[in-house]
Amino acid sequence: MLDNPAWHSLNGPHARFAQAHGEARRYHPDVSVFVGLPDERDAQVWRDLAVLVGPATEVPLTGAAVAPPAGWTPVLLGQGVQMVDDGVDARPDEEAVVLGAADADEMSELVAQTRPGPWRTRTFELGTYLGIRRDGRLVAMAGERLRPPGWTEISAVCTDAGHRGQGLAGRLVRAVAHNIRARGDQVLLHTAASNTGAIRLYERLGFRVRRETTFAIYRTPAG
Repeated sequence: MLDNPAWHSLNGPHARFAQAHGEARRYHPDVSVFVGLPDERDAQVWRDLAVLVGPATEVPLTGAAVAPPAGWTPVLLGQGVQMVDDGVDARPDEEAVVLGAADADEMSELVAQTRPGPWRTRTFELGTYLGIRRDGRLVAMAGERLRPPGWTEISAVCTDAGHRGQGLAGRLVRAVAHNIRARGDQVLLHTAASNTGAIRLYERLGFRVRRETTFAIYRTPAG
């Protein structure tokens, strides 16, 4: 299941966010950029996805590493790692506050400054997001993204440049992990293989690398 988390999320706990055509799935574009495809991907599945997202559209592909057919243009290929809980000291944080619709603009601004990964105006609806404020301003946050059954991904871990080095990211990851465990799910996350600082942080917190992944963006055929 963890080899294809977007597909299992869209056919499971996140089905309410799913748009579908044939065997292809995607999140509502206001919620997330990710699409879901079954592990076995024949020509019809790719045609379904092209119809679903539209012509000349950039699509991030996750899960089984199967390249699309001719006519799909590669835009970005990168390496990443998938990490899972291996003894994280999960605990609540007294300073962390739950973020929601009233905080959406601030969340988007922090993401734009720190670039932790894909973000859309309604991404916060995917799960619980926690933040830390200083002098009333949001300076750090982390939350939940993909939810294959029995698992929840921690994502959007970011800290304002002026408040780094204070351990805020680690505190929020522990707090989000605590909420996930309290719900009965297990914890996973993804990060770029080149982000060695983040990998070291997550390993210190109690995560281990489960597998290497390929992050790919392809552009659908023009028509």
